[in-house]
Amino acid sequence: MRSSALVALLVAPLAALPAAAAAAWELDPAQSRVAATVVQIAPEGPIPRLHEVRRLSGTTEADGTLVLPLRLAQSDVIERMGPLPPWLSGFTERPMATLTTRFPPQRLERLPVGESLVEVLMLSVQTGNSTRSEPLAVRFTRESPERVRVTNAERVALDGRELMADPTLRSVLLLLGYEQIGDEVPVSLDAVLVRR
Repeated sequence: MRSSALVALLVAPLAALPAAAAAAWELDPAQSRVAATVVQIAPEGPIPRLHEVRRLSGTTEADGTLVLPLRLAQSDVIERMGPLPPWLSGFTERPMATLTTRFPPQRLERLPVGESLVEVLMLSVQTGNSTRSEPLAVRFTRESPERVRVTNAERVALDGRELMADPTLRSVLLLLGYEQIGDEVPVSLDAVLVRR
């Protein structure tokens, strides 16, 4: 009984190492964004427009879980529309969507500087009352001991019909003047994880 207690005492700190290391990563808001190309269906023909959600922020938990709320205030919508009426100001801080994913903290910690790894992560997207999960291939590139760049590893496109069917996202798209959009909305991720 004494030997099993000794083994547990010795193994416990080792088991905690990856978790402690994983908790030390956070997104750098100044260098983290998602871009989407929305194709407006207009009488004169399709018009592609690029939109960004900037200043992504979030801290990883010990198991590599990252929860990322996306707010209207982080998007370029406000810049395009100009000042909003006071009654809409609270609306800009509410999450349009919340993304949740988990990456493998141990593999990230072992990644050498200058090397990349691709992981297929399950991405959960919550908008309004609906939640859907999709696999997403993500490339992690270790740029320095303190910095990892995160990008999508393959082409990603959202379904334009699903976006217009979601009441929250439809409201935002209508505010931007999109009455009808294309079937595909290509999305690209460019974010930086840094040590806290």
